[in-house]
Amino acid sequence: MDVLLLEDVYKLGRAGQVKKVANGFGRNFLIPQGLAVPATKGAVKMAERISAEAGKRRDQLNTEMKVVAERFAGLQLFFPARAGETGKLYGSVTTQMMADQLNEKLGLMLDKRQINTDPLRLLGLHKAAVRLTVDIIPEFEVIVYREGENPENYMMAAEELAAASGGGGPQVAAVVEEIEEAAEAVAEVVVEPEAEASEELDAHTAGEDADAEGN
Repeated sequence: MDVLLLEDVYKLGRAGQVKKVANGFGRNFLIPQGLAVPATKGAVKMAERISAEAGKRRDQLNTEMKVVAERFAGLQLFFPARAGETGKLYGSVTTQMMADQLNEKLGLMLDKRQINTDPLRLLGLHKAAVRLTVDIIPEFEVIVYREGENPENYMMAAEELAAASGGGGPQVAAVVEEIEEAAEAVAEVVVEPEAEASEELDAHTAGEDADAEGN
């Protein structure tokens, strides 16, 4: 379906533009949220006015957010985490966790949807960004380090750190993890019968000793 954007929508377009979107996205999100209206002939006639008004609001907001963006220069977030030998986390550092720490440090009210990154699943240094406006998206760094260790030991790009630790990156780390899990499963299968055999041997030996004493 075609919609007329009433507001700037990240990665879609700016207010006043007509965009083709999936029916579900338009009807279930854009229109209910007041971000767009169906692109009827009557609505399209208002496009120029909508674009001009949005441009004024955008310029004012960008001016305000430039000051906030300066506070992200050199900013680093630190998250302790549990991880395997390959550097793969037992879990992940989520965008909600990043938003919470940014809000606490900078006194902002960011939503997790403004954080431009996927959940982090490796130890090391990661680059991320926060969308303050469609034009202003400052970057910051996230250092994920092993619990109980010095964060300074993890100030290396996550992929490089994984490779340096012998993990060879996320794909190899996943393979190693699968191998380790398979090895543990095999060990359980092998050890249990041996334990049972040992118990039977002890019982048999004890029986023989009892018979000897009886004789």
